Amino acid sequence: GHLLVCFSSGYFIHDSLDIIFNHQSRSSWEYLVHHTMAISAFVSLIITGRFLVAAMLLLLVEVSNIFLTVRMLLKMSNVPSPALYEANKYVNLVMYFAFRLAPQAYLTWYFLRYVEVQGQGAFLTANLLLLDAMILMYFSRLLRSDFFPSLRKGSAGRDVDGEKFLID
Repeated sequence: GHLLVCFSSGYFIHDSLDIIFNHQSRSSWEYLVHHTMAISAFVSLIITGRFLVAAMLLLLVEVSNIFLTVRMLLKMSNVPSPALYEANKYVNLVMYFAFRLAPQAYLTWYFLRYVEVQGQGAFLTANLLLLDAMILMYFSRLLRSDFFPSLRKGSAGRDVDGEKFLID
């Protein structure tokens, strides 16, 4: 578990540097915030050796990235296969719930109920709550984009919140 968290920290550092050095910081600032939070939490776990199981549970989130990436690739390639996109849309929804929302909700509940609110416990709880907000924001974007597209456009033809919806 310790090596998995170390490896994942390295991935987040590499991906963050890639975003910065390829001048994508402005369009990918949310990823940088997410990566910074993950790196800081994982480094604190690596140093103290505490809460490694929680970190491994949070890494389940990466399973749902497979279907988010397939979604993005299908949109970018304009593959004329609405059936494939439709199937992935529903699988993506299930995976998002099973591997993002559920583990995140469980860990937030666990930390709020059982972990001391001092020191590292307070830091990790605050980190979890911020990640909760980000995950719920991404989930609402996903729902609006794939399941409620009529809600996406404002009166001026812009997205409701002026942002792109999961690179679509």
